[in-house]
Amino acid sequence: MLVFAHADAEGHVTPPGHPERVERLAALKAGLLAVEQGGLALDRREAPLALRDEVLRCHPAAYHDRLLAAVPAKGWAQLDGDTFLSPGSYAAAMRSVGGVCAAVDAVVAGGGAAFVAGRPPGHHAETARAMGFCLFGSVAIGAKRALEAHGLSRVAVVDFDVHHGNGSQDLLWDEGRCLFASSHQMPLYPGTGRPEEKGAHGQVLNVPLRGGSDGRVMRAAYERLILPAVADWKPDLLLVSAGFDAHRADPLAGLEWEAEDFAWLAARLFEVSGGRVVSSLEGGYDLDALAASVAAYVGEMARLSA
Repeated sequence: MLVFAHADAEGHVTPPGHPERVERLAALKAGLLAVEQGGLALDRREAPLALRDEVLRCHPAAYHDRLLAAVPAKGWAQLDGDTFLSPGSYAAAMRSVGGVCAAVDAVVAGGGAAFVAGRPPGHHAETARAMGFCLFGSVAIGAKRALEAHGLSRVAVVDFDVHHGNGSQDLLWDEGRCLFASSHQMPLYPGTGRPEEKGAHGQVLNVPLRGGSDGRVMRAAYERLILPAVADWKPDLLLVSAGFDAHRADPLAGLEWEAEDFAWLAARLFEVSGGRVVSSLEGGYDLDALAASVAAYVGEMARLSA
């Protein structure tokens, strides 16, 4: 299994006490190391810097340039109530986008699974608005790259982060070649993700889950709604916004999933993708839970794609 990462992710530094902190990377590395110590091979590759034109697949040039100009020489620049820029944030975000694009290229060419271990996350970034810790919609950009650069005809995005991926939905709302399916806690930030939000072509599927829902509830929802929708879509490639903040220990939400639920998701998503899947890290803010969940999810993907 391919893993794309870069040390530039450490350059995105948030203020003290912020949940989207550099320490998440240590937890991520611990989870990946556990996979390798369990006897599964990870093909680790450097996430390249994305070109500006890749960002422009989804975001206006004025937005990209405005965000770049806002990067501070020191300290922090605040974009909204919880989204910050530090001097290294732009490079980190461009590595996240570049990692997803490189993973798409690799999986389109050779099949199998890839995981992009970057930060900041991306699924809350709307067309011209940074929010929810997110700067650029990396998974949506990856979907557009698959369609436009590789000529794929049908792509799917599944988002299992505990928060609705309003940004991905916004960026893909008019894209009739891409299914967007999301499970998420509701009510919860950002307040979007109602079932009646269906996309311009009926290609958006939102599956809200009540607070306190456990893995049994999640599995039933996926088997009844999301997995059949992806199977019926017959995607040439599946991209996954892999947020691990639905874990019961996460401080920002109230679902009750366990690490083994993420392994189950990995197995079912790999199966329904036909063996061509790119996953990218989104949320997950309890460090121990993040390490265990990444180990479970990536480990299962690595086992199936070996």
